[in-house]
Amino acid sequence: MRCTLQTVALSCLLAHGASAETYSADVWADNWFAFYVNGKKVAEDHVPITTERSFNSESFSFTANGPFVIGLVAKDFKQNDTGLEYIGTRKQQMGDGGVIAQVRNGRGNTVAVTDSEWRCLVVHEAPLRKSCAKERNPVAGKGNCGFRASDIPQGWNEPGFDASGWMAASVYSEREVRPKGGYDRIRWDRNARLIWGPDLETDNTVLCRIAVE
Repeated sequence: MRCTLQTVALSCLLAHGASAETYSADVWADNWFAFYVNGKKVAEDHVPITTERSFNSESFSFTANGPFVIGLVAKDFKQNDTGLEYIGTRKQQMGDGGVIAQVRNGRGNTVAVTDSEWRCLVVHEAPLRKSCAKERNPVAGKGNCGFRASDIPQGWNEPGFDASGWMAASVYSEREVRPKGGYDRIRWDRNARLIWGPDLETDNTVLCRIAVE
């Protein structure tokens, strides 16, 4: 981690910010998420990622002093480091991800939505060759089934962390993600977008963050 003038200023604002306020949030993920505010987990998907077709939305509230940083871990299900699911069956395939979120303050005003302003880091990518999905006996790390896994950076979801080297979140349409299982139960802000890493299929674990002013 390296600090910049911008991150130092944000830390100062956090230390001397306004009184705490209650916010409400909605998140839909394929398949699982955890939601952090200033490094503290305030919610996570209550349906285990190992549940088949675990699509669902979560609505929750949290209290924070503004400004604050939102950190979002989003995971697509994978059986192992091949990145595949239903291994050894006729349904063997790569999964595909997608996540959308929105946050409103106590007055009902939207203060944050997922969009291309978020910065994201892919920490698990597999398979590195999509032809792995057609292998009869896929083995992680062998042949077409290579994978790339990175350590989660310390403090990635806290104020002061420099994410300037992270990529902008990739934005996807509903047609590309095909959201279901709770997505339609939420009235999404018109600016909220489905986001993920640059590849919906091979990016399996994504960290995303944004500073909410």
